[in-house]
Amino acid sequence: MRYSIGQVAKKTGLTAHTLRYYEKEGLLPFVQKTGSGLRVFSDTDIGWLEMIECLKGVGMSLKDIKQYIDWFREGDETLPQRLEMFQQQRAHLENQMEQLNKYMAKINYKIHLYTEAVRLGSLEKAHQNKELQAEQQRVYGDMF
Repeated sequence: MRYSIGQVAKKTGLTAHTLRYYEKEGLLPFVQKTGSGLRVFSDTDIGWLEMIECLKGVGMSLKDIKQYIDWFREGDETLPQRLEMFQQQRAHLENQMEQLNKYMAKINYKIHLYTEAVRLGSLEKAHQNKELQAEQQRVYGDMF
């Protein structure tokens, strides 16, 4: 199927400006143009856009995304580089997730603490709760 830039913008949630910028930066080298210069996107191009957004979403720079696309275009001789890139990105994402899980534990502790404080009518009384003290110790360690 063929799509105009407006249709792709609607389908992906990206703006036409972003799509043009990606093309200018070399992130959409596969997009074809009509004789009059209008961009014509394919389902494959939309798949590439989804991958670009995925990689951006996990913190990869546009420069690194372009490198990946360039390696893809070079063919199988760049398979080891692409594998290494994705392994590094996975490790980075795993570190981010670990940090986010720590943040989540702190947020959950605060929700539990304030729920108890609201129930008891006092933050001081909530701090006396042994279960909450144990949870605080698990979440914050020796900080408190």
